[in-house]
Amino acid sequence: MSLDKIEENSPDSDTIRIVTTRFGTIELESSKVISFPEGILGFPDLKRYVLMDYKDTEIKWLQAVDDPDIAFIVTDPAVLMPGFSIVLDPMTKKFLDLENTEDLLVLVIIRVENGKVIANFLGPLIFNATLMRGVQVVLDKDITGTATKSRFS
Repeated sequence: MSLDKIEENSPDSDTIRIVTTRFGTIELESSKVISFPEGILGFPDLKRYVLMDYKDTEIKWLQAVDDPDIAFIVTDPAVLMPGFSIVLDPMTKKFLDLENTEDLLVLVIIRVENGKVIANFLGPLIFNATLMRGVQVVLDKDITGTATKSRFS
């Protein structure tokens, strides 16, 4: 990654400019950056992301701020698995500083393989949308619509 791909305009500025491989140059407010203090599995050093809409669909892109070549396709798990829900353990709630479910956003990383959409329901991304803080949790293998285990248990 070259240093010219990420430009925080100035210490006093509230904008960040990223030159990405998929979307060209993106300029965004610093307040739109989601912090993943532990990174995402497989990408522990990438701690800042921005969530971007994809056309008029339920799909979004989660673009890494600190490596403009990395972006994940994500969506609400209920779009692909109606009834999917997650019960967060107290440690995850505390880590995200979640006081109510109105701040909660759950997304899953998806990919398209041989024309099929494959979603990672076992490793959903959990966000506190108000504080712009996220974590990827690891769930038990048996997904029946409710999941309770996290990477903190």
